Order: sequence, then structure tokens, then C-alpha cells
Amino acid sequence: MNKGYKNKQDIDVFILCGGRGKRLKRLWRDAPKPMIKIGNRPFLEIILDYLASFGFRRFILGTGYKADFVEDYYHNHKRPGLKILFSRESRPLDTGGAIKKARRLIKTDPFMVLNGDSFCKFNPLLMLEFHRRKKSLISILLKKVSSGKDFGEVEINKSYCIIKFNEKDSQAEKCLINAGVYIFSKDIFRLMPSLSKFSLEKDFFPKLTGKKIFGYPCRNYFIDIGTPQRYARAERYFLGKGYRRG
Repeated sequence: MNKGYKNKQDIDVFILCGGRGKRLKRLWRDAPKPMIKIGNRPFLEIILDYLASFGFRRFILGTGYKADFVEDYYHNHKRPGLKILFSRESRPLDTGGAIKKARRLIKTDPFMVLNGDSFCKFNPLLMLEFHRRKKSLISILLKKVSSGKDFGEVEINKSYCIIKFNEKDSQAEKCLINAGVYIFSKDIFRLMPSLSKFSLEKDFFPKLTGKKIFGYPCRNYFIDIGTPQRYARAERYFLGKGYRRG
């Protein structure tokens, strides 16, 4: 790992928490998407618990829509042993802009980024080792699925270097998709657009294909809670017997 860090997990984790969850309004009118409850706890808590089980301790939450909802929850529900900071957007900045805004709070190189509305059961320590071994600028967790229709397709070569991003509605079968987990080297800040608002997926990643951006494939469970149907599947998984932390 980088000089000054004894353990892989001694890095910052930034979680994108600004999503509106428009398609879930009829189920949850008042909560931003990462705070929608699975059982009696917010979905975001599942993500934090999972990463904390691997030893991660410093989290930065990128808040936007109903930021007070997220921030008030963690001011009132302290997590012993975890440090939770907030980077608030006064206006929507999209996924790339949110990370760029949080730059002053991100202290480690590399650092991890996750979407706050999806979960993939993967080993982040092994992914960090992959990032180090590849001398990667960006490493993206990829999930193998039967269809890329809802998520878009990511293509890699034999060295796991990402060579192409295909938009949603891809007709590809048995393909790799972006699972919403990233490891960034801090050099990425100098490569970001000058705009304050931009998308990682549409405006940034496609311009870096073939340039030290690698995909880390994973076959384990993946879910995002963006629709009522996928939210229901997430409930069945996390409240059932199949889910284990760590």
C-alpha cells in the first residue's frame, strides 16, 4: 500500500448519497434513496456495516437531496469506532461533481467510492490489492450478469483493462456491468473536467478507456434499489437467511 498506511483498510471511503429515488416515491416519500429502510434500518447502514466488518473506519457521505435527513440521522445515531464526515451539495453535481467537491475531505491515496443505492458482496481488500498490483488509476468493480439491458455493458481485455463502456439498453447477454464501487488514485483529480457538474459514467470514464482504468470482476450477489421490484428483491435478500456480513 501507499507509504504511511499500515493496512489496506486505512483509507477513506466516499459514499454517494444524493440520489432522489424518484421511482420509489410511492413506497418512500420522505427519505433520500440511500436512507430507504430495509427492515428497521436504512440501506446505507448495510453498506457501512459491511465495509466496517473489513476494518474500514473513515467515511465521507456525499449528501444532496434531503441532505438534512442523512446528516441528522448520523448526528443522532453515532457509530462507535467510525468517523463519518459530510460533503454537502447545495445543487446537484452528479456523480463526478460530488467526488470533486469532496476533494478537500479526502486525505488518502488511494480512496474508495461507492454508490449509496447499490450493494455488491465483494472483498474490498482483494480489490485494493488488485488496484495496487495493476498500478491502476481507477479500478471499477464489475459484476457478471445475464443481460446488460438495465445497466449497460463494460468490456475488458485479457489484462482486465477496460476498453469500452456501452450505454444502458445494451442487448449484450452474459456481460459485465459497473457495480458502482471504485478505487481511485488521487491523480484522477487532475484529469477531471473543469466543470463542477459531470457524470463519472457518461462524461469521465469513457474518456479514460485504455489508460490505466481496470475492471475487477466479481460473481457474487449484486443489487441496486432503484425500482420497487429491485427494492423488494433487496428486502428478501437482506432479511432472509442468505445474507452474511463480511
